[in-house]
Amino acid sequence: MISFLNLSKINNRFREATEARFNKILDVGMYLQGEQNDMFCAHFAQYCGTKYAVGVANGLEALKLIIQASGYGSGDEIIVPANTYIATILAISENGCTPVLVEPDMNTYNIDPDKIEAAITPRTKAIMVVHLYGQAVQMRKVWDIAQKYNLKVFEDCAQAHGAFYQGRRVGNLSDAGAFSFYPGKNLGCMGDGGAVVTNDEDLYKKVKALANYGSDRKYHHIYKGTNSRLDELQAAVLDVKLPHLDADNARRREIATYYRKNILNPLIVLPQTYDEQAAVWHVFAVRTQDRDRFQQYLTDNGVQTIIHYPTPPHKQLAYKEWNDRSYPISEEIHRTIISIPISPVMTDEEVSEVVRIVNEYR
Repeated sequence: MISFLNLSKINNRFREATEARFNKILDVGMYLQGEQNDMFCAHFAQYCGTKYAVGVANGLEALKLIIQASGYGSGDEIIVPANTYIATILAISENGCTPVLVEPDMNTYNIDPDKIEAAITPRTKAIMVVHLYGQAVQMRKVWDIAQKYNLKVFEDCAQAHGAFYQGRRVGNLSDAGAFSFYPGKNLGCMGDGGAVVTNDEDLYKKVKALANYGSDRKYHHIYKGTNSRLDELQAAVLDVKLPHLDADNARRREIATYYRKNILNPLIVLPQTYDEQAAVWHVFAVRTQDRDRFQQYLTDNGVQTIIHYPTPPHKQLAYKEWNDRSYPISEEIHRTIISIPISPVMTDEEVSEVVRIVNEYR
């Protein structure tokens, strides 16, 4: 079986360096908010091109904290793509805000900037873009709209670590960016982890305090905060892997280029990109009309796949108040999309075999 993502093989490349970090943590005896977290946050901010980074518990917490730190709540609306993973929407509704869903571009799967302005009301406070499947949103129109209506722009960067737009990395294209370091991400830890990056010093200080029980110093609580911290073990893993992220992304691009040149099956719709540096190919999501049959065919022929995502957020029971809504572009994407293997540790032979098997599907 060609695995969708071999996490053991990915992380074993860094075993020696990771074990050395773990041993140091054991010797020091500091497991939260210590040297490893400080080093990783400094290095990650530098990597993203931002002034600040705050390590938090996971990607959902990163999104929630950005909204909370911005002071948004009941009655405030935040625009978000209709086809995102539900975490983006949960972060909005858990702050008491109203998510306003906007359809994506069928070619890139990212929010369609041409549809944003029609969704703006007097209650709109921000646009939350999602760099879905690892491709940076085309931000120029988003910036123009935000400036016109005096809106904040936030980024969900959970799937796009290291992607570029016009020479700047994701996370540095807005007022604040949120990252997930879930193990399967392009930069993944060995558990849960996340980060907020920003150039706004006030937002940085507020997020940092909110994530630590609302405390700016020990036993001094200035906000009604939460407990959302990146632990030392996960920070160490991330700091070991960060210098290799660009090389891993380059390998993903190499595989994606091979797929796009050599998968010639007319039954399979391939993903599109407007700029090779904008895409880091967190997943390689193709579309086909009879997805279940295609997935079973690939399984029978030794290729593991995952569906990102089978059900759109507005059709989930969690948002049953939206179940009668229709977002036809999102629904078509969710009905037909399926992700085939792509990772920095795939061999050329495995990549060629995936292409052969996909091309023989009838």
